[in-house]
Amino acid sequence: METAIPKEALTFFKRLENNNNREWFNEHKKEFKAIEKDVKQIYNNLLGLLNKHDAVDKLKMFRIYRDVRFSKNKLPYKTHFGGSFHRNKPELRGGYYLHIAPNNQSFIATGFWQPNKEDLLRIRKEFEIDDDEIRNIITQESFKSVWGTIVGDEVKTAPRGFDKKHPAIDLIKKKQYIFTKTYTDAQVTSKDFIDDVDKNFKAIRPFFDYMSDVLTTNLNGESII
Repeated sequence: METAIPKEALTFFKRLENNNNREWFNEHKKEFKAIEKDVKQIYNNLLGLLNKHDAVDKLKMFRIYRDVRFSKNKLPYKTHFGGSFHRNKPELRGGYYLHIAPNNQSFIATGFWQPNKEDLLRIRKEFEIDDDEIRNIITQESFKSVWGTIVGDEVKTAPRGFDKKHPAIDLIKKKQYIFTKTYTDAQVTSKDFIDDVDKNFKAIRPFFDYMSDVLTTNLNGESII
């Protein structure tokens, strides 16, 4: 089973960075499609590993073509591979993301990118009532050594209806609950790369189990699914 990103993927994107136009890409499209096929297989291998300890129902690989209609950046092509892994809903919440880019800009991410307003309010209300459990999870050394701290967009002071002086306001004011981990080019092309990604994704499980429990119950702890 292939577990390393081919070096050709990184070198292709480096060349594309310097030739990001349709003429060059069309001349090298056959080369790209061969690389893409190999990389997709590695993403699928990761999907298989994830399903040994989780329930992931879908892998979505993102296309190389950029949507430039509403962007100031008119370059037509992305210079990275990206793929997201969706857990079985509604019971299981959260997701995984793998980003492959040259120049030591590869990373993995996990958590909640764009929770809908109902889910976001439910999360905030939970933290307002009791933030002990979530803090116990995210401050465990075995967790922090892999994922560090939560990142993501947040409101400036406090969401409407919440006290800006609440002890858990650092969590309540967040609009996203994301963890990321970066990788070097040498790491992503090493033979144990996908095994390492899988191991790190497995380490997020206590956070996912907690958040899934929150988002499938009401404030009284009663199931809503």
